Amino acid sequence: MERELAIIFKGLSLTSQELGYLSSIFKKETFKKGELILTTEEEVKHQYYVLDGCLRTFFIDLKGKEHTIQFAVNDWWISDYISYFLDEKSVLTIESIKESTLLRVEKEDFEKALHKIPSIEHHIRKKVERFMAKNQKRTLAALSQSAKQRYLNFAKSYASIEKHVKNYHIASYLGITTQSLSRIRKEILKGSGG
Repeated sequence: MERELAIIFKGLSLTSQELGYLSSIFKKETFKKGELILTTEEEVKHQYYVLDGCLRTFFIDLKGKEHTIQFAVNDWWISDYISYFLDEKSVLTIESIKESTLLRVEKEDFEKALHKIPSIEHHIRKKVERFMAKNQKRTLAALSQSAKQRYLNFAKSYASIEKHVKNYHIASYLGITTQSLSRIRKEILKGSGG
């Protein structure tokens, strides 16, 4: 577990006592492709760190349409943060797109760890700040960029997982139809001389 914790908290000098404490609160879990990690109407009192794999967070609207909110790959944290932070029932579903190895930590344990080990609180705060900035960039892109530009941004950000993700998941994430996604890919391929 110490090797995995060194990945999560890379760049920090943690004592063996601190690593031992962290090892006691993180639990390794493996999920198969297609397995649901979280479903709606749950009380979410934990979050996951992705050691390996790919996850998809999605929301199903009142008409039954899926909206992909996030993909999580190695070195990402994932949960239904509305439920996690606001103590509401979950509204999101998290699915393992390919076999994934995660570290699960309970909210109460993690809060104690952040108080007990100030260096990890700073480390996590920096990650949360980057996450918030990326989220705002995505919102602005959805409001102002063409579908083609959003796809190019997706392909750049998720280059290693695109082949594992179904076309309708990518289209849902981009807010377009699968037909539009197909057309955009053909345009890009044609433009590159392929």
